[in-house]
Amino acid sequence: MAKSYHQYCPIAHALDLVGERWSLLIVRELVHGPLRYTDLHERLTGCGTNVLAARLRELEAGGVVRKHKLPPPAASTVYELTPAGAGLRPVLHALAWWGARTLGPPGADVELHPGWLEPALHTALALVVQEGSFEFRVGDEVAHVADGAAHAGPAAAPDVVIEADPAGFYHLLVGGDMSAARIRGDRAALARLLDSLPTTKAPIPA
Repeated sequence: MAKSYHQYCPIAHALDLVGERWSLLIVRELVHGPLRYTDLHERLTGCGTNVLAARLRELEAGGVVRKHKLPPPAASTVYELTPAGAGLRPVLHALAWWGARTLGPPGADVELHPGWLEPALHTALALVVQEGSFEFRVGDEVAHVADGAAHAGPAAAPDVVIEADPAGFYHLLVGGDMSAARIRGDRAALARLLDSLPTTKAPIPA
């Protein structure tokens, strides 16, 4: 059983529910949709099966996660966020931007897994982009964000197309450096988007 802070405090209570190691990363994966246990374990590199099982039980008990069986022909048991768990999406958004400032751009030795761009846009931008369509081409990845959601693949009629390598993608979003990318389309719309992001309002620590 997870330890409790035993404090009447909303922050302490939230950490009682999702503050254990791996808990928020489980939520990070499930915010994109239901997953089987094996899929979760594959995505959470370094998380032992016993730890993952324990965290899922704790998250279920706390009303953050639930599991159910898909109807035939799938008939698989999947885990998904409850409405309360889905309420953590803005928390993940804020935490991602808070961490991005000191994380730094990905180096040449960083291996980004296939399909990483769409969930990254989902976490970082989907809550911000309520109008317009922004297509990102980062290395071999293509995804876009529009109307509060991120999608894999190109947009049907993007307002802006942004091309960059992973480091340039980082400097564009985190530092607001438009020179780090090749931009086609409505640069003013992209400038407004960058200005709305929390990290562009403060210098990145050295």
